[in-house]
Amino acid sequence: MKLYGVTGWKNCGKTGLMERLVTEFTERGLTVSTIKHAHHSTDVDQPGTDSHRHRMAGASEVILASTHRIAIMQELRGAAEPLLSELLARLSPVDLVLVEGYKREPHPKIEAHRRAAGQPLIAPQDETIRALASDTPVEIDRPVFDLDHTTAIADFIAAELQL
Repeated sequence: MKLYGVTGWKNCGKTGLMERLVTEFTERGLTVSTIKHAHHSTDVDQPGTDSHRHRMAGASEVILASTHRIAIMQELRGAAEPLLSELLARLSPVDLVLVEGYKREPHPKIEAHRRAAGQPLIAPQDETIRALASDTPVEIDRPVFDLDHTTAIADFIAAELQL
């Protein structure tokens, strides 16, 4: 599986770019999976559901299966957060895995940047960032794409990964 990341600070356009890239690559006929890292507490399950009740009763892992999707919820219960490599090993094979977040991991990335967020660029200190997607012109030693020019960004990623 080929791996490429989208990184950047909060409110810089990472999720929107991820969404557009998934659409673009799947329209090109590729199979795509995603991994999203969250720095905040998050729960995809809702109180009152059977699966939530299973988890609250102490289950280590709950699989919720239907004719439309499967969700696997694993409770860490104080254990260390799994490494990105461990999460990748759990995925079914696909052509491309897009990763949102995981700034410090060594895979190639594109940095999403919005002027309004007021954050400095990460790229000058991180050689794993191969390009920028920005809503404003940026002077840097790597390619810079318009944040909304999804086709050009996808073409760059595809060339980098030889897709």
